[in-house]
Amino acid sequence: MADKEKNKGKYMISILGEQILDDDSDRIEVLTEGNFLMKKDHCYIGYKEYDEDAPQSFYDNLIKVQGDVVTITRKGAMRSQLMLEKGKRHQCLYQTPAGDLMIGVFTKTMNNSLSKKGGTLEVSYTLDFNNDLVSENKFKITVEEKEKFENEVD
Repeated sequence: MADKEKNKGKYMISILGEQILDDDSDRIEVLTEGNFLMKKDHCYIGYKEYDEDAPQSFYDNLIKVQGDVVTITRKGAMRSQLMLEKGKRHQCLYQTPAGDLMIGVFTKTMNNSLSKKGGTLEVSYTLDFNNDLVSENKFKITVEEKEKFENEVD
C-alpha cells in the first residue's frame, strides 16, 4: 500500500528542445520524473532541472497550460518566466549572470494534446532582444504515467 501511494501522481516527463542561433543548432533531451495535474480548463507540469556542472543545484520548473497560453516559470539561482501564446508576442523576464533581461517571445505554433492521462505539448517560438532576432526555438514535452512508462521500457 505504501508503494502505491508513493507513486501516486508521479509521471515521466520527456523534454526535447532545439534552439537555432544563426546557423548553429543546439538540442537537449531530458527525461525526468515529475508531477502532472489536470484541472477543469488548465493543467500543470512540474519537474526539477539539475545543473550538469553542479548537480547539487537545481531549478524548479512549472509549466501551466491554459487554453492557448503556456506559462513556463523557472525558479532557482536564475529565475525566468516565459509566456507563450500562439500568434502573439509577449515581453518576458529572463535572469542571467550578467543581470535581468526583458526579452520578446513570439509563439509561432502550439499543439496541445494533454489530457488527464498525460499527452504531448509542442511549441515553436522566437526570442528577440531590442527587436533583433536572437534565436528560433521549439520544444516537445511528453507526459506519461510512471507505471505505463515503466511497463513500456520493460
